Amino acid sequence: MRNFLILLLLLVLLGPLGIDLYLPTIPDIARDLGSSESVIQSTIALFILVLGLGQLISGPLVDRYGRKPVAIAGMVLYIIGAGVAIVATTPVVFIASRLLQGVAVCCTSVVAFSCVRDRMNGTEAARAFGFLNGTLNIVPALAPLLGGLLAEAWGWRAPFWFLALYALVILVLIIILLPETRPTNLPAVKTTQLKTYWRILGDRQFIIFALVNAGTMGMALTYVSLAPSVLMGDAQLTPLEFSIVFGINGFWIMFASYIANYFIHKIGRPTCLLVGSTMMALGCLGLLLGFILLSEQVQNHWAVYMLPVACACTGLAFMMGTATSYALEPFGNEAGTASALVGFVQMAGGAGLGLFAIALPIAPKLSLAIVMLIGCIFGLVARKASLKLTKDESH
Repeated sequence: MRNFLILLLLLVLLGPLGIDLYLPTIPDIARDLGSSESVIQSTIALFILVLGLGQLISGPLVDRYGRKPVAIAGMVLYIIGAGVAIVATTPVVFIASRLLQGVAVCCTSVVAFSCVRDRMNGTEAARAFGFLNGTLNIVPALAPLLGGLLAEAWGWRAPFWFLALYALVILVLIIILLPETRPTNLPAVKTTQLKTYWRILGDRQFIIFALVNAGTMGMALTYVSLAPSVLMGDAQLTPLEFSIVFGINGFWIMFASYIANYFIHKIGRPTCLLVGSTMMALGCLGLLLGFILLSEQVQNHWAVYMLPVACACTGLAFMMGTATSYALEPFGNEAGTASALVGFVQMAGGAGLGLFAIALPIAPKLSLAIVMLIGCIFGLVARKASLKLTKDESH
Protein backbone atom coordinates (compact mmCIF):
# COMPACT_ATOMS: atom_id res chain seq x y z
CA MET A 1 0.00 0.00 0.00
CA ARG A 2 2.91 2.35 0.68
CA ASN A 3 4.22 1.87 -2.88
CA PHE A 4 0.69 2.43 -4.19
CA LEU A 5 0.44 5.75 -2.32
CA ILE A 6 3.90 6.87 -3.47
CA LEU A 7 2.87 6.21 -7.08
CA LEU A 8 -0.29 8.28 -6.57
CA LEU A 9 1.80 11.03 -4.97
CA LEU A 10 4.09 11.16 -8.03
CA LEU A 11 0.93 11.53 -10.11
CA VAL A 12 -0.53 14.30 -7.95
CA LEU A 13 2.76 16.25 -7.99
CA LEU A 14 2.15 17.08 -11.67
CA GLY A 15 -0.26 19.83 -10.62
CA PRO A 16 1.86 21.90 -8.22
CA LEU A 17 5.00 21.32 -10.30
CA GLY A 18 3.15 22.71 -13.32
CA ILE A 19 2.28 25.83 -11.32
CA ASP A 20 5.38 26.51 -9.23
CA LEU A 21 8.37 25.35 -11.28
CA TYR A 22 8.29 28.19 -13.82
CA LEU A 23 7.42 31.05 -11.41
CA PRO A 24 11.00 32.48 -11.31
CA THR A 25 11.16 32.47 -15.13
CA ILE A 26 8.06 34.60 -15.76
CA PRO A 27 10.03 37.82 -16.50
CA ASP A 28 12.32 35.96 -18.92
CA ILE A 29 9.37 34.30 -20.67
CA ALA A 30 7.64 37.67 -21.08
CA ARG A 31 10.78 39.28 -22.56
CA ASP A 32 11.54 36.40 -24.91
CA LEU A 33 7.97 36.12 -26.21
CA GLY A 34 7.47 39.87 -26.49
CA SER A 35 4.70 39.93 -23.91
CA SER A 36 3.93 41.67 -20.64
CA GLU A 37 4.59 39.94 -17.33
CA SER A 38 0.92 40.26 -16.39
CA VAL A 39 -0.09 38.16 -19.41
CA ILE A 40 2.34 35.39 -18.49
CA GLN A 41 1.32 35.62 -14.83
CA SER A 42 -2.30 35.14 -15.91
CA THR A 43 -1.43 31.63 -17.08
CA ILE A 44 -1.30 30.58 -13.40
CA ALA A 45 -4.94 31.61 -12.90
CA LEU A 46 -5.90 30.00 -16.23
CA PHE A 47 -4.21 26.77 -15.20
CA ILE A 48 -6.12 26.69 -11.89
CA LEU A 49 -9.40 27.64 -13.60
CA VAL A 50 -9.08 24.85 -16.16
CA LEU A 51 -8.08 22.45 -13.40
CA GLY A 52 -11.19 23.28 -11.38
CA LEU A 53 -13.71 23.26 -14.24
CA GLY A 54 -12.16 20.35 -16.13
CA GLN A 55 -12.61 17.96 -13.22
CA LEU A 56 -16.37 18.14 -13.83
CA ILE A 57 -15.68 16.37 -17.14
CA SER A 58 -12.79 14.13 -16.15
CA GLY A 59 -14.61 12.73 -13.10
CA PRO A 60 -17.33 10.89 -15.04
CA LEU A 61 -14.72 9.77 -17.60
CA VAL A 62 -12.76 8.12 -14.79
CA ASP A 63 -15.90 6.28 -13.69
CA ARG A 64 -16.80 5.32 -17.26
CA TYR A 65 -13.46 4.22 -18.73
CA GLY A 66 -11.50 3.35 -15.60
CA ARG A 67 -8.70 4.98 -13.65
CA LYS A 68 -5.68 3.76 -15.61
CA PRO A 69 -6.74 4.74 -19.18
CA VAL A 70 -7.64 8.29 -18.08
CA ALA A 71 -4.35 8.59 -16.16
CA ILE A 72 -2.40 7.55 -19.28
CA ALA A 73 -4.34 10.02 -21.44
CA GLY A 74 -3.62 12.78 -18.92
CA MET A 75 0.10 11.99 -18.88
CA VAL A 76 0.30 12.12 -22.67
CA LEU A 77 -1.49 15.49 -22.71
CA TYR A 78 0.88 16.79 -20.03
CA ILE A 79 3.94 15.84 -22.08
CA ILE A 80 2.45 17.46 -25.19
CA GLY A 81 1.69 20.62 -23.20
CA ALA A 82 5.28 20.80 -21.92
CA GLY A 83 6.51 20.30 -25.50
CA VAL A 84 4.34 23.14 -26.78
CA ALA A 85 5.82 25.43 -24.10
CA ILE A 86 9.35 24.40 -25.11
CA VAL A 87 8.78 25.41 -28.77
CA ALA A 88 6.57 28.46 -28.03
CA THR A 89 7.56 31.66 -29.81
CA THR A 90 4.41 33.71 -29.10
CA PRO A 91 2.35 34.36 -25.95
CA VAL A 92 -0.69 32.66 -27.52
CA VAL A 93 1.20 29.40 -28.05
CA PHE A 94 2.57 29.55 -24.51
CA ILE A 95 -0.91 30.13 -23.07
CA ALA A 96 -2.16 27.15 -25.11
CA SER A 97 0.56 24.99 -23.53
CA ARG A 98 -0.60 25.93 -20.04
CA LEU A 99 -4.22 25.18 -20.91
CA LEU A 100 -3.20 21.74 -22.21
CA GLN A 101 -1.33 20.97 -19.02
CA GLY A 102 -4.29 22.17 -16.95
CA VAL A 103 -6.56 19.73 -18.80
CA ALA A 104 -3.99 16.98 -18.21
CA VAL A 105 -3.87 17.59 -14.46
CA CYS A 106 -7.70 17.43 -14.34
CA CYS A 107 -7.32 13.78 -15.33
CA THR A 108 -4.37 12.82 -13.13
CA SER A 109 -5.70 14.49 -9.96
CA VAL A 110 -9.12 12.85 -10.18
CA VAL A 111 -7.51 9.47 -10.86
CA ALA A 112 -5.26 9.75 -7.80
CA PHE A 113 -8.04 10.63 -5.36
CA SER A 114 -10.43 8.09 -6.92
CA CYS A 115 -7.84 5.34 -6.44
CA VAL A 116 -7.59 6.21 -2.74
CA ARG A 117 -11.39 6.03 -2.40
CA ASP A 118 -11.44 2.68 -4.25
CA ARG A 119 -8.90 1.06 -1.95
CA MET A 120 -9.53 2.76 1.43
CA ASN A 121 -12.25 4.07 3.67
CA GLY A 122 -12.74 5.88 6.97
CA THR A 123 -9.66 6.78 8.96
CA GLU A 124 -7.34 4.96 6.55
CA ALA A 125 -8.63 7.08 3.67
CA ALA A 126 -8.31 10.26 5.74
CA ARG A 127 -4.66 9.43 6.44
CA ALA A 128 -4.02 8.77 2.74
CA PHE A 129 -5.64 12.04 1.65
CA GLY A 130 -3.71 13.85 4.38
CA PHE A 131 -0.45 12.26 3.17
CA LEU A 132 -1.11 13.36 -0.43
CA ASN A 133 -2.20 16.89 0.50
CA GLY A 134 0.56 17.33 3.08
CA THR A 135 3.44 16.11 0.94
CA LEU A 136 2.33 18.44 -1.86
CA ASN A 137 3.45 21.37 0.26
CA ILE A 138 7.09 20.52 -0.34
CA VAL A 139 6.59 21.59 -3.97
CA PRO A 140 5.90 25.30 -3.30
CA ALA A 141 8.87 25.21 -0.95
CA LEU A 142 11.38 23.76 -3.44
CA ALA A 143 10.00 24.00 -6.99
CA PRO A 144 10.66 27.75 -7.54
CA LEU A 145 14.27 27.27 -6.42
CA LEU A 146 14.71 24.27 -8.75
CA GLY A 147 13.07 26.15 -11.63
CA GLY A 148 15.33 29.15 -11.06
CA LEU A 149 18.47 26.98 -11.04
CA LEU A 150 17.41 25.18 -14.23
CA ALA A 151 16.62 28.47 -15.95
CA GLU A 152 19.89 30.04 -14.86
CA ALA A 153 21.83 27.15 -16.37
CA TRP A 154 19.85 26.51 -19.58
CA GLY A 155 17.25 29.26 -20.03
CA TRP A 156 13.54 29.57 -19.26
CA ARG A 157 12.58 26.57 -21.38
CA ALA A 158 14.59 24.22 -19.14
CA PRO A 159 11.85 23.86 -16.47
CA PHE A 160 9.46 22.65 -19.18
CA TRP A 161 12.04 20.09 -20.35
CA PHE A 162 12.12 18.92 -16.73
CA LEU A 163 8.30 18.67 -16.65
CA ALA A 164 8.27 16.68 -19.91
CA LEU A 165 10.92 14.23 -18.72
CA TYR A 166 9.30 13.87 -15.27
CA ALA A 167 5.91 13.17 -16.90
CA LEU A 168 7.49 10.62 -19.26
CA VAL A 169 8.99 8.70 -16.33
CA ILE A 170 5.65 8.77 -14.47
CA LEU A 171 3.84 7.61 -17.63
CA VAL A 172 6.07 4.52 -17.80
CA LEU A 173 5.51 3.84 -14.08
CA ILE A 174 1.75 4.21 -14.48
CA ILE A 175 1.65 1.80 -17.41
CA ILE A 176 3.73 -0.80 -15.55
CA LEU A 177 2.69 -0.42 -11.91
CA LEU A 178 -0.72 1.26 -11.51
CA PRO A 179 -3.49 -1.32 -11.03
CA GLU A 180 -6.98 -0.63 -12.31
CA THR A 181 -8.90 0.07 -9.09
CA ARG A 182 -12.31 0.81 -10.61
CA PRO A 183 -14.71 -1.59 -8.83
CA THR A 184 -15.69 -4.49 -11.10
CA ASN A 185 -19.32 -4.21 -9.99
CA LEU A 186 -19.47 -0.52 -10.89
CA PRO A 187 -22.30 0.10 -13.40
CA ALA A 188 -21.17 1.37 -16.78
CA VAL A 189 -21.48 5.15 -17.01
CA LYS A 190 -22.78 5.84 -20.50
CA THR A 191 -23.20 9.61 -20.37
CA THR A 192 -22.08 12.56 -18.31
CA GLN A 193 -25.39 13.61 -16.79
CA LEU A 194 -25.90 16.83 -14.90
CA LYS A 195 -28.38 15.13 -12.62
CA THR A 196 -25.54 13.04 -11.17
CA TYR A 197 -23.72 16.22 -10.19
CA TRP A 198 -26.84 17.78 -8.74
CA ARG A 199 -27.60 14.62 -6.76
CA ILE A 200 -24.10 14.56 -5.22
CA LEU A 201 -24.13 18.31 -4.58
CA GLY A 202 -27.53 17.87 -2.93
CA ASP A 203 -26.10 15.35 -0.47
CA ARG A 204 -25.82 17.15 2.87
CA GLN A 205 -22.79 15.17 4.02
CA PHE A 206 -20.93 15.88 0.78
CA ILE A 207 -21.49 19.63 0.73
CA ILE A 208 -20.72 20.16 4.45
CA PHE A 209 -17.33 18.48 4.19
CA ALA A 210 -16.47 19.77 0.70
CA LEU A 211 -16.98 23.33 2.01
CA VAL A 212 -14.32 22.66 4.65
CA ASN A 213 -11.83 22.15 1.82
CA ALA A 214 -13.09 25.34 0.14
CA GLY A 215 -12.46 27.25 3.36
CA THR A 216 -8.95 25.87 3.84
CA MET A 217 -8.07 26.43 0.18
CA GLY A 218 -9.44 29.99 0.42
CA MET A 219 -7.18 30.62 3.40
CA ALA A 220 -4.15 29.23 1.55
CA LEU A 221 -4.85 31.19 -1.65
CA THR A 222 -5.44 34.42 0.28
CA TYR A 223 -2.19 33.95 2.20
CA VAL A 224 -0.20 33.26 -0.99
CA SER A 225 -1.79 36.18 -2.86
CA LEU A 226 -1.20 38.71 -0.08
CA ALA A 227 2.22 37.43 1.05
CA PRO A 228 4.32 39.40 -1.47
CA SER A 229 2.79 42.75 -0.55
CA VAL A 230 2.93 42.03 3.19
CA LEU A 231 6.37 40.42 3.36
CA MET A 232 8.26 42.29 0.63
CA GLY A 233 6.25 45.49 0.95
CA ASP A 234 5.43 46.09 4.61
CA ALA A 235 8.15 43.85 6.11
CA GLN A 236 10.68 44.87 3.42
CA LEU A 237 12.12 41.38 2.93
CA THR A 238 14.34 40.84 -0.08
CA PRO A 239 13.15 38.32 -2.73
CA LEU A 240 15.60 35.75 -1.35
CA GLU A 241 14.41 36.30 2.22
CA PHE A 242 10.82 36.06 1.00
CA SER A 243 11.57 32.72 -0.70
CA ILE A 244 13.17 31.37 2.48
CA VAL A 245 10.25 32.40 4.72
CA PHE A 246 7.73 31.14 2.16
CA GLY A 247 9.58 27.85 1.83
CA ILE A 248 9.87 27.27 5.56
CA ASN A 249 6.10 27.55 5.87
CA GLY A 250 5.71 24.97 3.10
CA PHE A 251 7.88 22.54 5.03
CA TRP A 252 5.92 23.33 8.19
CA ILE A 253 2.61 22.41 6.53
CA MET A 254 4.14 19.12 5.38
CA PHE A 255 5.38 18.39 8.91
CA ALA A 256 2.00 19.31 10.40
CA SER A 257 0.29 16.96 7.93
CA TYR A 258 2.44 14.06 9.06
CA ILE A 259 1.65 14.90 12.69
CA ALA A 260 -2.07 14.94 11.82
CA ASN A 261 -1.77 11.57 10.09
CA TYR A 262 0.00 10.13 13.12
CA PHE A 263 -2.68 11.27 15.55
CA ILE A 264 -5.80 10.63 13.49
CA HIS A 265 -6.01 6.98 14.60
CA LYS A 266 -5.56 8.01 18.20
CA ILE A 267 -7.98 10.94 18.39
CA GLY A 268 -10.44 10.19 15.57
CA ARG A 269 -11.70 12.25 12.66
CA PRO A 270 -14.19 14.46 14.59
CA THR A 271 -11.43 15.55 16.97
CA CYS A 272 -9.14 16.28 14.01
CA LEU A 273 -11.79 18.67 12.70
CA LEU A 274 -12.03 20.31 16.11
CA VAL A 275 -8.23 20.71 16.35
CA GLY A 276 -8.12 22.14 12.83
CA SER A 277 -10.92 24.63 13.52
CA THR A 278 -9.25 25.71 16.76
CA MET A 279 -5.91 26.32 15.03
CA MET A 280 -7.68 28.31 12.30
CA ALA A 281 -9.39 30.41 15.00
CA LEU A 282 -6.06 31.01 16.77
CA GLY A 283 -4.53 32.17 13.49
CA CYS A 284 -7.40 34.61 13.01
CA LEU A 285 -7.08 35.86 16.60
CA GLY A 286 -3.30 36.28 16.23
CA LEU A 287 -3.68 38.49 13.16
CA LEU A 288 -6.41 40.59 14.78
CA LEU A 289 -4.53 41.10 18.06
CA GLY A 290 -1.32 41.96 16.22
CA PHE A 291 -3.16 44.52 14.12
CA ILE A 292 -4.96 46.09 17.10
CA LEU A 293 -2.37 45.95 19.89
CA LEU A 294 1.04 46.30 18.24
CA SER A 295 2.68 49.48 17.00
CA GLU A 296 2.96 49.93 13.25
CA GLN A 297 6.70 49.24 13.29
CA VAL A 298 6.29 45.95 15.18
CA GLN A 299 3.23 45.06 13.09
CA ASN A 300 5.34 45.13 9.96
CA HIS A 301 7.75 42.45 11.19
CA TRP A 302 7.40 39.33 9.05
CA ALA A 303 6.83 37.07 12.08
CA VAL A 304 3.67 38.99 13.05
CA TYR A 305 2.18 37.78 9.76
CA MET A 306 3.79 34.35 9.43
CA LEU A 307 3.23 32.95 12.94
CA PRO A 308 -0.61 33.24 12.72
CA VAL A 309 -0.38 31.91 9.15
CA ALA A 310 1.62 28.88 10.35
CA CYS A 311 -1.00 28.31 13.04
CA ALA A 312 -3.84 28.37 10.51
CA CYS A 313 -1.86 26.14 8.13
CA THR A 314 -1.61 23.59 10.96
CA GLY A 315 -5.40 23.68 11.05
CA LEU A 316 -5.46 23.08 7.30
CA ALA A 317 -3.31 19.97 7.79
CA PHE A 318 -5.78 18.49 10.29
CA MET A 319 -8.87 19.36 8.26
CA MET A 320 -8.32 18.66 4.57
CA GLY A 321 -7.69 14.92 4.56
CA THR A 322 -10.39 14.33 7.16
CA ALA A 323 -12.98 16.39 5.30
CA THR A 324 -12.16 14.75 1.94
CA SER A 325 -12.63 11.25 3.38
CA TYR A 326 -16.04 12.19 4.84
CA ALA A 327 -17.17 13.88 1.62
CA LEU A 328 -16.35 10.87 -0.58
CA GLU A 329 -17.51 8.16 1.82
CA PRO A 330 -21.10 7.79 0.52
CA PHE A 331 -20.02 7.52 -3.12
CA GLY A 332 -18.08 4.29 -3.54
CA ASN A 333 -19.77 3.63 -6.90
CA GLU A 334 -19.14 7.16 -8.17
CA ALA A 335 -15.72 7.89 -6.72
CA GLY A 336 -14.46 9.61 -9.87
CA THR A 337 -17.40 11.96 -10.19
CA ALA A 338 -17.46 12.70 -6.44
CA SER A 339 -13.67 13.28 -6.38
CA ALA A 340 -14.04 15.70 -9.27
CA LEU A 341 -16.75 17.61 -7.44
CA VAL A 342 -14.64 17.80 -4.27
CA GLY A 343 -11.84 19.30 -6.37
CA PHE A 344 -14.24 21.70 -8.06
CA VAL A 345 -15.81 22.92 -4.80
CA GLN A 346 -12.37 23.21 -3.20
CA MET A 347 -10.86 25.24 -6.04
CA ALA A 348 -13.87 27.29 -7.10
CA GLY A 349 -14.90 27.99 -3.51
CA GLY A 350 -11.34 28.69 -2.43
CA ALA A 351 -10.74 31.00 -5.38
CA GLY A 352 -14.01 32.81 -4.65
CA LEU A 353 -13.03 33.35 -1.02
CA GLY A 354 -9.56 34.50 -2.06
CA LEU A 355 -10.88 37.00 -4.60
CA PHE A 356 -13.42 38.25 -2.04
CA ALA A 357 -10.67 38.80 0.54
CA ILE A 358 -8.32 40.52 -1.89
CA ALA A 359 -11.10 42.85 -3.08
CA LEU A 360 -11.99 44.01 0.44
CA PRO A 361 -10.96 47.67 1.03
CA ILE A 362 -9.20 46.84 4.31
CA ALA A 363 -5.70 45.91 5.47
CA PRO A 364 -4.43 42.60 3.98
CA LYS A 365 -3.99 41.05 7.43
CA LEU A 366 -7.64 41.75 8.28
CA SER A 367 -8.76 40.24 4.97
CA LEU A 368 -6.83 37.06 5.74
CA ALA A 369 -8.24 36.98 9.29
CA ILE A 370 -11.79 37.05 7.88
CA VAL A 371 -11.07 34.07 5.62
CA MET A 372 -9.53 32.18 8.54
CA LEU A 373 -12.70 32.84 10.55
CA ILE A 374 -14.84 31.50 7.69
CA GLY A 375 -12.65 28.39 7.50
CA CYS A 376 -13.02 27.91 11.26
CA ILE A 377 -16.83 28.14 11.03
CA PHE A 378 -16.96 25.60 8.18
CA GLY A 379 -14.78 23.28 10.25
CA LEU A 380 -16.97 23.54 13.36
CA VAL A 381 -20.13 22.84 11.34
CA ALA A 382 -18.40 19.80 9.81
CA ARG A 383 -17.27 18.60 13.23
CA LYS A 384 -20.86 18.68 14.48
CA ALA A 385 -21.95 16.69 11.41
CA SER A 386 -19.13 14.17 11.93
CA LEU A 387 -20.23 13.52 15.52
CA LYS A 388 -23.75 12.80 14.27
CA LEU A 389 -22.39 10.39 11.64
CA THR A 390 -20.31 8.62 14.29
CA LYS A 391 -23.37 8.32 16.54
CA ASP A 392 -25.52 6.96 13.68
CA GLU A 393 -22.85 4.38 12.78
CA SER A 394 -22.65 3.16 16.38
CA HIS A 395 -26.38 2.40 16.22
